[in-house]
Amino acid sequence: MRSIPFLLLLSILLISCKKDEIDAGEPLTGKVIVIGAGASGLYAALTLQDAGKDVTILEAQDHFGGRMGELNDFADYPLDLGAQWLHGKQSLAAFFANSGQHPFSEDQSTLKYWFKNEITASLPKDIDIFEGKYKPDISFWDYAQKEGLSADYRNIIEGIAGDQGAAATRLSVKYNNKEEEDWTAGDEDYKFAQTFFEVIKKEIAEKVADKIKYNSVVKSIDYSGDQVKVTTTQDSIYYCQKVLVTVPIKVLQDCDITFTPALPSKQTKAFNKIGMDAGMKVFLKFSSKFYDANILGGSTCAAYADESEGKSGNDHVLLAFAMGTQAENLTALGSDGAVISSLLLELDEMYNGAASASFLDAHVQNWTTNPFIKGAYSYSKVGMDKNTRWEAAQPVNDKVYFAGEAMCLSGHHQTVQGALESGFQQAVALMGE
Repeated sequence: MRSIPFLLLLSILLISCKKDEIDAGEPLTGKVIVIGAGASGLYAALTLQDAGKDVTILEAQDHFGGRMGELNDFADYPLDLGAQWLHGKQSLAAFFANSGQHPFSEDQSTLKYWFKNEITASLPKDIDIFEGKYKPDISFWDYAQKEGLSADYRNIIEGIAGDQGAAATRLSVKYNNKEEEDWTAGDEDYKFAQTFFEVIKKEIAEKVADKIKYNSVVKSIDYSGDQVKVTTTQDSIYYCQKVLVTVPIKVLQDCDITFTPALPSKQTKAFNKIGMDAGMKVFLKFSSKFYDANILGGSTCAAYADESEGKSGNDHVLLAFAMGTQAENLTALGSDGAVISSLLLELDEMYNGAASASFLDAHVQNWTTNPFIKGAYSYSKVGMDKNTRWEAAQPVNDKVYFAGEAMCLSGHHQTVQGALESGFQQAVALMGE
């Protein structure tokens, strides 16, 4: 009997109690095509490869990583262009970090607020109002108003919702809480001495590098015959027994891939019940550190964070983390220069002109305008229901499977952990083991 590879066994132990919600298909005897070389697709491919299966990854871009990336020539320490915080020490992502000796430390930086035109360490009213059972299916901002928070709190609430990748007017209090009830990875947040991207690169991507075909933009999947036919925009054709689609949920919502036959309407409706808003990261380098470690409440960008926390370099880099409506507004400015100027203007207001006086350089990473990403990450949208992700993640005819953080059924959506779990879960299901 073939032994179970160590990584596969460990994954089985770490997958949540909902691992049986994707039924195993018929035994896999032929080829698998994985669409997308993000964390989910890479780990699914590694799982399949470790099990001795024939797998190919089709990646639309000219590099792997999906919503992860690394910026090496901006500061005297590397920066994560995408996912950067490790959420929970009991996560699968933490295992990979530890096994590869990638140092990370708990993020214990303090938070301050931009409130009524001043920086403050506390607020007049409690903003920790969103957690708990029996909340209504209304937006974070509507609920904040219901609880008596005035318009002065709007950008604070925008920052809280932005941490979930959402606009405050779209994120559901009820379903955000319900999905978080399944979270098992731990409550601590960690930052890497190097980058999160480096962990995925060294521990997963490099082990399946020869399986990736870059610049392969999939336009159609025909699963009407005995074999699945996958066609790219360059009219390259691949045949396989089963296909695993790991693209961001926004790509599925926009029907960038055509399916023949059409996917079940219940499933496509589920795709559209899952939220995914605009997302942008802007790195601002300064000659001096005039700012606080974390600032919440800006009207242009609701969340700023000191990137030097946990790093060993000397450069002063402040991250502007814009999500939802704010990211949409910044994108609408039309150029990186306009985005940078807008952020500097806000920081000058907060810190009496110190931003412009010490500004050196900036790098804009707008995930919204990337045609193969189209935003930040999934969230619990007003109007979804408890079965939405389950319905979205169901295999079709034991030929078409779906993975990615948006398809994670264990409460770890939005995270690299959720992407890894989903990729593993669906890979095991399609193998029929």
